[in-house]
Amino acid sequence: MPTDRTSLRLSDERKLLLDRAGEIVATDHDDDPPMSEVIDAALTHLIQSEENIQSVRGEYPPQQIQECCNTDVLGLNYRTEVNSKWR
Repeated sequence: MPTDRTSLRLSDERKLLLDRAGEIVATDHDDDPPMSEVIDAALTHLIQSEENIQSVRGEYPPQQIQECCNTDVLGLNYRTEVNSKWR
């Protein structure tokens, strides 16, 4: 369970990630969504990705799930479980 700390330091790398995520969330080139919407979208995507991986386990070979679903943050370890690679 994450802590309730609220410090959000925007390193250059984090700012670039938020900018890129904002481009994905934006409805068009003129839209500039608030950071809260970008963060909400990213969190929702993370949760749904984990649910998607869990729901296809047993339907598809683990190697196929790894090839199409694993990311730098979340992935299926062969013959084990879905793990967050974030920490």
